[in-house]
Amino acid sequence: MTQLPVRQTTLDLIGKTPLVLLKGPSEAAGCEIWGKCEFANPGASVKDRAALWIIRDAEARGELKPGGTVVEGTAGNTGIGIALVANALGYKCVIVMPDNQSKEKMDTLRALGAELVTVPPTKFADPNHFVHTSRRIAEETENAVWANQFDNIANRRAHIEGTAPEIWEQMDGRVDGFTCAVGTGGTLAGVAMGLKEKDENVRIALTDPYGAALFNYYACGELKAEGSSVAEGIGQGRITANLEGAPIDTQFRMSDEEGMEWVARLLREEGLCLGLSSGINVAGAVALGRQLVAEGVENPRIATILCDTGFRYLSTLYNADWLREKGLPVFDWLGSDSQD
Repeated sequence: MTQLPVRQTTLDLIGKTPLVLLKGPSEAAGCEIWGKCEFANPGASVKDRAALWIIRDAEARGELKPGGTVVEGTAGNTGIGIALVANALGYKCVIVMPDNQSKEKMDTLRALGAELVTVPPTKFADPNHFVHTSRRIAEETENAVWANQFDNIANRRAHIEGTAPEIWEQMDGRVDGFTCAVGTGGTLAGVAMGLKEKDENVRIALTDPYGAALFNYYACGELKAEGSSVAEGIGQGRITANLEGAPIDTQFRMSDEEGMEWVARLLREEGLCLGLSSGINVAGAVALGRQLVAEGVENPRIATILCDTGFRYLSTLYNADWLREKGLPVFDWLGSDSQD
């Protein structure tokens, strides 16, 4: 009889997430597409990993002391992870996020006991950007640390030391490619570095949404954004410290419509309710799989990240009125594309 896993502490619930073979994407790519189920983390997203590593790193360096406060600027998921880890370790937290993120994320943060500060969305160069605002709050708060997820490389270490070895072990050391989108860069860079340590021939691909600048950076060396996306938590306009030195071999750019097609299919055909970033990741994994098949790689095996649960986007991605307002197709089970 197989023994079911037992954890000694609640923080041990972070990581060691399942890997699942995705039937529809595999058929579309002509090879195996595997999804790392990061929605199985206690905070329901991949960002739990970064939250744990960042807080443990701050403790180890003596910057975070008993009774202290963790402050972070985030699109939501990292804040949720920080709130849970902070609760488990006896810290307070202050989370700063743009006010255009989903209501579910804001409600979740408040329910977890975080102090939530919302600011208007703006460019990174603006001093009122949510990242800069969070840094100032940390500087002005006694016994506080700034998590700084974008440029704190404890973020990518979470994936070098955790996510990458898990994927390698779960796929029995047969990984031909990995891809995901970039928010902070920690997941892509960390998994890339960790997998390349195992096999330098693993093909690493960036999958960028429109509105982000990294596709053009890796394609032609220019940070240039084109178009726009409604995806939350991904899309980057600069090379963060987490991205520096990341071994990126190729790049894809996927539209919201392409990502939503996979969100719809994975829900309707495979029973997975995911956010748009996961849909964009899967679209990129299919593209990477097709690329390797075209190059003659025999039955390539591709891994990607299923970032978070779709239940976090009920008021946006799964809301017909919101989709119409954004000019996006409405999932057929939510209603027709046009109002009667």
